[in-house]
Amino acid sequence: MEKAEDVMSITDIRAGIATNLGTISGLRVASEIPDNPSPPIAIVQLRSIDYDSSFGKGLAVYTFAVSVIVARVAERTAQRRLNDYADNDGASSVKTAIETDKSLGGAAFDCRVSTLDNIGVIQLGDADYMAADFSVIAYAK
Repeated sequence: MEKAEDVMSITDIRAGIATNLGTISGLRVASEIPDNPSPPIAIVQLRSIDYDSSFGKGLAVYTFAVSVIVARVAERTAQRRLNDYADNDGASSVKTAIETDKSLGGAAFDCRVSTLDNIGVIQLGDADYMAADFSVIAYAK
């Protein structure tokens, strides 16, 4: 019989990703979509779940989008800020921050940042911002 503490929840996985992202200086983090995001901000969103990756519900593969909204496009530093978050390593690297604790505080067996896509401009209110989406794959029960 499965014990309650053996079950890993989506909320806990999201919180684990958000906690790891919180190590990036100056980056706000939201584990759920905020009503009025204030850049620079990383927003953790569930994208998909692949159930039954092993027998007996022993493993599910969760894919999250971490949307990073940096600054107004008109700011000269917007692209450079996005480049810093996109770096494979370093103090501002989203990949490095998330993968620092691959168990996401015990909420997952493992996780990894697999891709960066949707790089470009999004509109918030009346302003255009530079943004990109990081795909985070978490392996949990």
